[in-house]
Amino acid sequence: MSHAGKNLRYLRKLRGWTQEQFANKISIKRSLLGAYEEERAEPRIETLQTVCAMFKLSMDDILLKDLEVPNGGGSYIDKRRAMKMASSASAEIHFVPVKAAAGYLAGYADTEFIDELNTFTLPMLAPGYYRAFEIVGDSMLPTPSGSVIVGEKVENFEEVKNNNAYIVVSRNNGIVYKRINKNNRSKNNITLISDNPIYDPYQVEKEDILELWKAQMIITKATVQNRWDVGQLAGMVNNLQEQVSSLKKKMN
Repeated sequence: MSHAGKNLRYLRKLRGWTQEQFANKISIKRSLLGAYEEERAEPRIETLQTVCAMFKLSMDDILLKDLEVPNGGGSYIDKRRAMKMASSASAEIHFVPVKAAAGYLAGYADTEFIDELNTFTLPMLAPGYYRAFEIVGDSMLPTPSGSVIVGEKVENFEEVKNNNAYIVVSRNNGIVYKRINKNNRSKNNITLISDNPIYDPYQVEKEDILELWKAQMIITKATVQNRWDVGQLAGMVNNLQEQVSSLKKKMN
């Protein structure tokens, strides 16, 4: 026995639509929708496919299940609420402030330690596994000190792309926010590069790295202004001049 007609009526009322409104949305006449809901006619497959896409249902759901009657997981609306809650839980982001950085190096793989961290959610992020880290210092200016970097977990080092920014968690260097450059000559280490050119790049051995998180979002306070002082600008100019001189020597 098909439940299609009854389910159409239930879904329409769930959204608070009149028959005229629902009929317009699925591109049929109101009188035809009335016939479907009163089970005087069997809905066409094309109409049911449109409704399934609208409510994220399968054809089996709309044809064979009575969505209004609780069945195991509850009614359709109960199931949708549960799915929404599950989705929110999966997007939970644990926050690692500067004061917890030292403990994180020892407890990054300890679920009890991670569960003690504060959490938040960002609805604009795509599904994934994220963590947030507070950074300090001026090595990644114009990203200001105190910013929070939201990173997505990198499971395979082959996914790392040159010049992209990452949170790098390592035994000897702790938690740093840098751009990564993979070395073609040596596969055993990578180069970490600051956006602020007064800081020299440095290398880290791969086996020393505990975690990598690809930067997806930067959260800063609205009152923070990204400014360079005269000393920083002078240092940048000197650094660039040295790099140019070094390149010229190599070319000659």
